Amino acid sequence: MSPRPRFLSLFILCACVCASLTASHAADSPSFPNPFIEQRADPWIYRHTDGYAYFMGTVPEYDRLVLRRAKTLHALPAAPEKTIWRKHPAGTMGAHIWAPEIHFIDGKWYVYFAAGASDKIWEIRIYVLENAAANPLEGEWVEKGQLKTGWESFALDASTFEHRGTRYLLWTQRHPDIKGTNLYIAKMDTPWSISTPAVLLSKPEFPWEQIRYWVNEGPTVLHRNGRLFLTYSAAGTGAEYCLGLLTADENADLLNPKSWSKSRTPVFVSNAENNIFGPGHNCFSTENGVDLLVYHARNYAEISGDPLRDPNRHTRVQPLTWKKDGTPNFGVPAKETTVR
Repeated sequence: MSPRPRFLSLFILCACVCASLTASHAADSPSFPNPFIEQRADPWIYRHTDGYAYFMGTVPEYDRLVLRRAKTLHALPAAPEKTIWRKHPAGTMGAHIWAPEIHFIDGKWYVYFAAGASDKIWEIRIYVLENAAANPLEGEWVEKGQLKTGWESFALDASTFEHRGTRYLLWTQRHPDIKGTNLYIAKMDTPWSISTPAVLLSKPEFPWEQIRYWVNEGPTVLHRNGRLFLTYSAAGTGAEYCLGLLTADENADLLNPKSWSKSRTPVFVSNAENNIFGPGHNCFSTENGVDLLVYHARNYAEISGDPLRDPNRHTRVQPLTWKKDGTPNFGVPAKETTVR
């Protein structure tokens, strides 16, 4: 057997250290089939006041946006899926359709997603769709165009949240003076535009964020226990992929980088014992009052070629528990329960 690459050895060492420091009882009692939905990466679940849970994820063909809904999370895997938008045959929004999120803002539905151009597939930018129908599986999805972030470069993984009457945008982007991709935040004035300059929240600075590629991406926020917990994904998209964490007090100025503290170690990593690798690009949800961690991962570590071409990043769901100090206990990725 050929020796493992250096980046994988570093990852395994990091994973072992993190696993020894993290309780695993959340992973011992999964409440959902695992995998939850197959071949859907970058999962996003949105709970709406209409009583439905809406689900989106990246399809392995990277060519369309799909949406499903159900009254409960348990019913989502069997819910019919509808293609609501397809990539353009040429020009902008013609390649790499990634990481969609659906939100309901000011009486309308919006989907944020990333896309490259058909002839320049790595010139990836953030785009927005709008739908005025009560049911987003119906009505017309209108292209609102590119969400401008202040400069033109590789940008993706837009997410939005409201805190104390102010709507914020989180996203990932390259900066000409910083290696890799970084996390940014800004206030929004419309669902498709920001009203303040981008503020840098995090960049790949630790070794576990720099394996294969220098990456901070996929930010999302959970508000609990007087704090905002911002998770993000780090490193390449193979077994080294993992979650990092930023934390801010709920009363802090969220546009001040000093309001956010960053964990020096990843909070959710691959687990060889449970045979789950590359957990990341998560969101949070709830079912019957229980907080849930939603993420994608594979059930094997070794990948031939570019991990982005491997289709088996499956959506997974497991309980998120809390430590006595009010911070999240992510545990370890739960082992699979579904026989395929």
